[in-house]
Amino acid sequence: MEILSILHMTVAAATVATGLLALIKPTAAFGFTGLKAEGARGISEIRSIFGGLFIALGVTPFFLGLPAYRMLGYAYLAIAITRLFSIIMDKSYDRSNWISLVIDFVFGVILIF
Repeated sequence: MEILSILHMTVAAATVATGLLALIKPTAAFGFTGLKAEGARGISEIRSIFGGLFIALGVTPFFLGLPAYRMLGYAYLAIAITRLFSIIMDKSYDRSNWISLVIDFVFGVILIF
């Protein structure tokens, strides 16, 4: 198995792991998003968006192959571009935001190639 395939699977698995963490323990989302799961509605949103959606986005490439890995890559790049816009417009210069920007960008690039 070539290194790029291993990297693709690793990023997809990390996406699934993020989703599983949000699904099983939504209060943990604060650590990687800064969002608090307050009330039933807040918990439901974290479970569904950061949980269910991330699980689906990460699992799908294992079944559909390269086009789905690329789609996930474009999704990560869209997140990175939007995050950079937010960093600039909202003056959100937190270290964790820059780290997330780098991770989103690197994951996106890995998945597109």
